[in-house]
Amino acid sequence: MGIVNRKVVLVSRPDGRPDDSNFRYLEEDVAPLEDGQVLVAVDLLGIDAFIRTTLNEGSFHRGAQIGGVIPALGVGEVLDSRDAGFVAGDKVFGPLSSQTHAVMPAFTLRKLDTAVAPANAWLGALGLTTGLTAYFGIVDVGRVKKGDTVVVSGAAGAVGSMAGQIARLSGADKVIGIAGGRHKTTFLVEELGFDAAIDYRNENVGARLDELAPNGIDVFFDNVGGEILDDVLMRIVEGSRIVICGAISQYEKMDDVRGPRNYLKLAERHASMEGFAVFHFAQHYARGEGQLAQWYRNGDIIMREQIEHGVENFPAVMNMLMTGGHHGKLLLKV
Repeated sequence: MGIVNRKVVLVSRPDGRPDDSNFRYLEEDVAPLEDGQVLVAVDLLGIDAFIRTTLNEGSFHRGAQIGGVIPALGVGEVLDSRDAGFVAGDKVFGPLSSQTHAVMPAFTLRKLDTAVAPANAWLGALGLTTGLTAYFGIVDVGRVKKGDTVVVSGAAGAVGSMAGQIARLSGADKVIGIAGGRHKTTFLVEELGFDAAIDYRNENVGARLDELAPNGIDVFFDNVGGEILDDVLMRIVEGSRIVICGAISQYEKMDDVRGPRNYLKLAERHASMEGFAVFHFAQHYARGEGQLAQWYRNGDIIMREQIEHGVENFPAVMNMLMTGGHHGKLLLKV
């Protein structure tokens, strides 16, 4: 009897927030391997904000196809290989998608050195869409330096929580996180070492920024967009750097994205707003991974993980991310 792959596929493109009607759970036998292919038993999938954008036709990230699995990065173990670079038992990272078993071209996979860090860390603290994204956003785009006041939106999420910690390690004088809910703001201050945190659901963000950053904001690492971005723009100083990592408040209506109203403050303050994606820094991955690994081993960075279970729950867990119902790195153990 062959190996059965359990997977979630896209059957229709959502208009707004996805619901169960957009997906279908299927089981099918795994096909025999061809030359150059590797069979991976998927262990953990990273549930990242980019996944939502792949459900839209013509998305910036590689789009999910109707009838196809949903793109997601994951880690797993090689079960079988017809490529000389991999053998059974290897731990690997790659675009494994919303399924329990992935037949992958060997060139899409990376063999993991679990002596450096456990496999799950390559989705979180050292991960492409998490640790590395935060690192390049803070260090290369935001150019955080000693004495800066740094604000991070979506700060209790995976990227935001890393960005705040990296800002502190880069010399920031004050790091302020914005998140939804008292439990999240407590987490930021008491566990991650943020200097202060704002609960956007129960506090006036602008008023709290005035209180916490009376001399203005030097760097803003934005994961959210919308009104919070406008609140920050009103409080930037000369030479501020606005780092656009994401805009999760806009992802459910990608055909009607609203930009900031207060962008003229950039001109008034001789400030900059720069967007980026992690692959723009591909030639520098080794530098980023080396620094993150050192911080990770030393205990200088913490990555809280929230692990959900069952590939059939992939759509629900994706919506958990979009509504802020998690802490830290959201993972799905398939």
